[in-house]
This record gives sequence, structure tokens and C-alpha cells, in this order.
Amino acid sequence: MPEIDGARLTSALEDRYAKIDVVERTGSTNADLRKALEEGAADRTVLLAEEQTAGVGRRARSWSSPKGGLYLSVALRPGVPFAALGSLSLVAGLAVRAAAASVGVDAVLKWPNDVLAGGAKCAGILAEAVAGTEPSIVLGIGLNVLPLGDVQPGPGGLPATSLAERGATNTDRTDVAIALLGGLDELERRWRLAGGDLTEAGLLGDYRTHCATLGQDVEVQLPDGTALTGRAADIDAAGQLQVDMAGGQRHTVFAGDVVHVRPA
Repeated sequence: MPEIDGARLTSALEDRYAKIDVVERTGSTNADLRKALEEGAADRTVLLAEEQTAGVGRRARSWSSPKGGLYLSVALRPGVPFAALGSLSLVAGLAVRAAAASVGVDAVLKWPNDVLAGGAKCAGILAEAVAGTEPSIVLGIGLNVLPLGDVQPGPGGLPATSLAERGATNTDRTDVAIALLGGLDELERRWRLAGGDLTEAGLLGDYRTHCATLGQDVEVQLPDGTALTGRAADIDAAGQLQVDMAGGQRHTVFAGDVVHVRPA
């Protein structure tokens, strides 16, 4: 398969990102950019890897990262309040969905950090805040472009799929990366100008439109081992899920407090 073309990526996106690097292999692009931010890396520094040997998802779950996917992280110093950083995962989901649509794949969003195509998972998102004098964050995206072979379902039970398996009209990973990073640039700028508020950024309606979780009866598993069941009713401006319980009360679910959300 053709390698990701770093020179073509930089040429297409150099006015949008401070630095774009492509490496053959690393443990985790998120871990690399967390360290880079701590050492003073510029806002909008990007790292892509052909393969990750220690990729992770939410709650330190392993993320299979063989060659054939897009594994990238973006280091951001967005200048928004720390409490607003959590909604960036939803912005990234919109960018991934749009990149899939650009190659003819109809994808939907599973709150808070998955992208699905044909009922299977084609992408995952991991946003990690980084301690420092100013709020900063590493946004990691793993998108399956080419078939990845025998990848087992994750803890949520969703099988894996790829853009190619869903009939993508273009599986050149450089082209897909340009579409993804170009779209993320536009959406993230709107988000940061709005101070991290999805409504003010004009993004909340789009997320609601493309979120397959809304309207479902869901079971939300929490880190303490408990679970709550109800109807996924809404997403608020901070990116939190609103669940209507059987007794009539509405419960707010924070993405960081969720093990996973699945149909009840």
C-alpha cells in the first residue's frame, strides 16, 4: 500500500497547522504529543503514524493500530476554559464524519467518541487534557481506511470496519488525511472562537443531526460499576449526554465518567 505522503500533506495544509510529521512507527501519537506539549510544542502540531505499537483508547483500553489506518494526533492550545475542553471530541467526530462522507461513506456518531459505518466502528477519538500554565489538549483520531484484517471487537462489542469495506470511492490515505485535517481545522477554529461552546460555534445542531445515540434506550456503564438506563434525549452545549430516566428525571452524563453507552 502507498505510504502516507508527508510532503503532500504539508503542502496542502501548511497554512493551517504549525507542523506536520509522519513517522513509520511509534508507541502512541497521543503520548508523543503530550510530551511535546509539555516541552513547549506549538499550537496545531500534528503527528501521524503508519503504525502504533501501543495505541490506546478511552480509559486506557488498547487500540489496534496496524498499517492501513490513519493514526493521528493534534496538539492544541485553544485558549478556551479548561471545562470546555471536553466538547472537542464531538467536534472531532463531526470532522471524521465529514471526511468519510467526502469519499462516499455514510457514517454516524456514537456519543461520546466513536464513528460508525454500517453499524460497525470505523473510528475512535481520544482527547486528553495536558497540565500546564494554559489549557492544552491532545486530540487523537484513529480512522480505519483500508481493511485491517482480524481486529476483535472492543469492550463495547462493536465490530470493526473500514472506509474501504463500506465502499469508499477513494482510499488514498493521504487524500483522506487532507480531508480530515482540513475539516478539523475549520470546525476547531469555530469551536475555539466560541470559547468551546458548541451552540455558539453552530456545531451542536450538526452533532445532534448525525448522532445515532439520540432517541435510543441506552445503558450507561459508569466507572464505579453501576449503570443507569434511560432514553438518550439530548446533547447539551458542553457536549454532555442528557438521559431521561423512567421516573421522569433527567440525568446528565459526562463523557469522562462513562465506561460505555450501548443500546439497552
